[in-house]
Amino acid sequence: MINLKEKKGFLCDMDGVIYHGERLLPGVKEFVEWMVSNDKKFLFLTNASSRSPKELQMRLARMGLDIDESHFYTSAMATAQFLNTQSPGCSAYVVGDPGLYNALYEKGITTNDVNPDYVVIGETVNYNFDTITKAMRHVMNGARLIGTNTDLTGPSDTGLLPACRALVAPIEATTGKKAYFVGKPNPLMMRTGLHLLGVHSGEACMVGDRMDTDVIAGIESGMDSILVLSGVTSRETIEQYPYRPRLILDGVGDIARLGG
Repeated sequence: MINLKEKKGFLCDMDGVIYHGERLLPGVKEFVEWMVSNDKKFLFLTNASSRSPKELQMRLARMGLDIDESHFYTSAMATAQFLNTQSPGCSAYVVGDPGLYNALYEKGITTNDVNPDYVVIGETVNYNFDTITKAMRHVMNGARLIGTNTDLTGPSDTGLLPACRALVAPIEATTGKKAYFVGKPNPLMMRTGLHLLGVHSGEACMVGDRMDTDVIAGIESGMDSILVLSGVTSRETIEQYPYRPRLILDGVGDIARLGG
């Protein structure tokens, strides 16, 4: 059993943990109030690359939860940080939405449709034959292929949508090159999150609803993983995996209850 009172920091997934569609999940307000009142540091992580922290803040505000934008970290931001560390001042051919473009711009990475250093793929509805062709040719010419995250599908109000890894797949297939994916479960994103919080992995918990991204990311980063059953995972599907979370709860409201 995890001693939640002693934990200093919480990294939390968003969809299926904090909200579903356009509604907050039960117990979320109590969870946030518990973290604030107990001086816990927290960061909401999302593999979705299309929205900026400000947009995520506004989305939660519409649902009735007021959180400063400094508490959000996206795979787009992690990707921009990775490229800036690897090759400061580099350029990229980008397939994605404004959240990804903004994150890259803030790290000094310029867009380049002619001879980019990288091809960066994130989620977007603006994906077509022309963008695939350009991305493929740039990679064939030596650009390095980067995906913001490994998610194959993502949720929407109308059902599942193709996500980053599905959009990267045609480029990998046509070039024979494998992409490097930055978002969860890559420990790189988790370690950056811990650094932003200023806490050690042993002092933090990863809270999520997916075994294949959230839980394994926590385990591989040295954190205690908490799986909540408010999203895509059931107690039955947990048995499909060779690893286990430290704690299984119905929702994040249980963290506040158990934390006292």
